[in-house]
Amino acid sequence: MSKTNLFSVFEPVSVKQWKQKIQVDLNGADYNQELVWESLEGIKVKPFYTKDDVTGLTSFPLPENHRWYIGQNIYAGNTKAANKKAKDVIQRGANALIFDIPDSDVDWSILFDNIPLDSTPLQLNVHFLEMAPLQRLKEFIGQKSCKIYLHLDIIGNLAQTGNWYHNLKDDHKLMEEVVQLMNTNTNASILSIDTTLYQNAGANMIQQLAYGLAHANEYLNHFNQELQGAKEKKVVFKVGIGPNYFFEIAKLRAFRWLWKTLAKAYDLTKDCHILATPSKRNKTLYDYNVNMLRTTSESMAAVLGGADTVCNLPYDAIYHKDNEFGERISRNQLLLLKEESYLNEAVKASEGTYYIEVLTKQLAEKALDLFKRIEASGGFLRELKKGTIQKKIKESAAKEQAMFDEGKLVLLGTNKYQNPDDRMKENLELFPFLKQKTRKTLIPPILEKRLAETLEQNRLKEE
Repeated sequence: MSKTNLFSVFEPVSVKQWKQKIQVDLNGADYNQELVWESLEGIKVKPFYTKDDVTGLTSFPLPENHRWYIGQNIYAGNTKAANKKAKDVIQRGANALIFDIPDSDVDWSILFDNIPLDSTPLQLNVHFLEMAPLQRLKEFIGQKSCKIYLHLDIIGNLAQTGNWYHNLKDDHKLMEEVVQLMNTNTNASILSIDTTLYQNAGANMIQQLAYGLAHANEYLNHFNQELQGAKEKKVVFKVGIGPNYFFEIAKLRAFRWLWKTLAKAYDLTKDCHILATPSKRNKTLYDYNVNMLRTTSESMAAVLGGADTVCNLPYDAIYHKDNEFGERISRNQLLLLKEESYLNEAVKASEGTYYIEVLTKQLAEKALDLFKRIEASGGFLRELKKGTIQKKIKESAAKEQAMFDEGKLVLLGTNKYQNPDDRMKENLELFPFLKQKTRKTLIPPILEKRLAETLEQNRLKEE
C-alpha cells in the first residue's frame, strides 16, 4: 500500500486564486455584498478563511486535561425533596449539582445528606444575603473533601431587580464578611458573576464579554485586600449561550482569555470556572420541540468553547413547571454529547480552526476596548447606576428584535413555517412573558425578554 500523501498530488491554491474563482462563479455580482455578512457585533464574516488570517495571531488554548461536568439545576425550597432529587439525578448521569436556595432556613445537612461530595461539585445559587446560613454552611463543610461554588452576586442582583438586597453599604459589608468567612476554606469559591442576564436581555456578545469583565473587576477591585487569601480560588462566570454556533464557541474562548488578562493585574493564579446554560431569548412557546434542537447546538457550542460545567435548559422550561420528563430529556442531550458523540475527549476540536481563531481575536479585542471605556468612565457599577448599561443593552435588543420581526432572524415554527394547528393556551403552567411589576427601584433593572413574546401573545389571543 502506497504511503504517498493523498493531498500531495494537488497543487496549493492561493487566497487570490480562491477569490478569482469565486468572482467568476458570482457572474459579476459584488463579492463583499453577496458573500460577506455583518454580525450584530459589527464583525464582518468572510466566506472562507486560511492560515494567512491567523498568521501572528495569539493562541487561545483551553486548559490542559480539560473536562466538563453535566450540571443539573435543583430547586431547594423543600430540602428533603431536593436531596432526594439530587441523589436520583446523580444516578441518571448528572455529575454536578446546581441548587437554587430561595431562603435562609436551609438545612445543609439535610440537603447534602448521602450525596458523594468528594466527587460531585456543588454550585449554590443563594437568593438572600445573610450571614447565619452561610456560617452554618462553613461549619458543615469543615474539612470535608468537596468543591463548592457559592453564587452570591450583589451587583448582579442590583442589575436584575434594580435594588440592593438591603442597601449599598450593608450589601458590601456583608459581602466582605462572606469573603473573609469563606477565604479560610480552600474548597469554597466565593466570587460569582452572572452574565446570563445580559444575554437573555438582548446584549450582543461584545457587550456580554465586556460587561462580564467589568462586573468582575468591581469585585476584584473592592476586595483586593481579601483576595490575598483567595488566589487559589476560582472566580465563576455564569454564561448564556445563544444560537450563533461558531460565534458562541469563540465567545467562551475569548471570555477565558479576557479573564486571564484581568486576573494577571491582580496577581491571581487560577483560571476561571465557566458555568454555561442555553439562552432563553430564542426559545419559543409554539413548536416547542424545536427548542431541543436549539439547546443541543447551544450545549455543543458551550462544550467546544471550553465551558467547565454545562447545565442544559429543558425544552419546556419557559411554560412548564419542573418536570421529570423535560429534565430527563435535557440531561440526556448532554449525556449523548459527552458519551456517544465523544465530546468529553474532543473538547479541543475548535483549536486551530481559522474561522474560530479569528472570531475569538475580534471578539476579545472589541470587548477589551469596551471594557477599557467602561473603566475610564468610572467602572461598571457607576455606568449601571447612570443607566448607560441598560440603555446599550436595550439598543442591542431592539436591533435584534427588528431582525426577528422582519424575518431576517428566523425561529422555525414561530416567525417562519408556523403550524396553524398549534394550540398552547391550555398548556401554560408558567407565565412565559415579561412580567411588568410596578415597584420602586434605585435604578432601572435589566429585563430579560424573549424574541418571540409579542408574536406569541397575539397567537394566544387568536386561539
